[in-house]
Amino acid sequence: MALVVNPRSQAAPDPDELEQRLARDGAEIAITAIGELDSGGAQIAGADRIAVAGGDGSIGPCAQIAQELGIPLAVIPVGTANDFARAKGLPLDLDEACALAREPDATTSHADLAEIDGRPFVNAASAGLSVIAAREARAHKSTLGPLAYAVGALEAGRTASPLRCRVLCDGNERYAGRVWQVVVGVTGAFGGGSAIGDSAERRVDVAVVPAGSRLGLVRRAYAMRAGKLTAQDDVAHLRGKVIDVEVDGQRAFNVDGELCDCAPAHVTLRPPGFAVVTP
Repeated sequence: MALVVNPRSQAAPDPDELEQRLARDGAEIAITAIGELDSGGAQIAGADRIAVAGGDGSIGPCAQIAQELGIPLAVIPVGTANDFARAKGLPLDLDEACALAREPDATTSHADLAEIDGRPFVNAASAGLSVIAAREARAHKSTLGPLAYAVGALEAGRTASPLRCRVLCDGNERYAGRVWQVVVGVTGAFGGGSAIGDSAERRVDVAVVPAGSRLGLVRRAYAMRAGKLTAQDDVAHLRGKVIDVEVDGQRAFNVDGELCDCAPAHVTLRPPGFAVVTP
């Protein structure tokens, strides 16, 4: 088993501890830092399985390598939000996650993989309020955990201004106007338990929250926490295999919890997806 760790993660256990947990049933473990991986995963070629210990932002690059090598990916969710694990029903407890990761006969399920300007992601890429919320949440993650995203969201709602946005699905313009937020989703999960709702496999979902009153953001926040954002009548819910998003006034996107400069953004699926180890 190839164990990929994120040395920058403040919440992750020591790699040696993880190695001991994963080797309890006789598995051979090789540890690699995520920053040392190349695009083809040459360092872990020959492994039967990849286990990634980190937050949501660590999963995409490992999923890409798992896809290319044709081997399953086990997720040990030791990040702040762990939205992918929640969306896929994976164990959040460290002992349970490690036991599942080392189980040789564990089942797998299909998961979609997308990329934004060449960067792989598994949950969501978004612009607007979520970018400001992510910046504000950074200082609170170590003390508040997932609640840091709620603090960041409150500050974003208080200070942010709407942005002008244009969305193309498979080459056709489907939205143009001022927005609070645009979310391009695979699982559609983001922000420590929020979701856009009603995501479909083999397609990228887009939820566009139009500009409006600042007070109205309370209703948006409730819908996101309930996973029903796309159920609101005035939220544009779009789908396609190729999504282009142009945003005026903000170049940053929040990509699975990591802030990246990728505007205008080009989002595509990476078929056929990858296999994730599941209970």
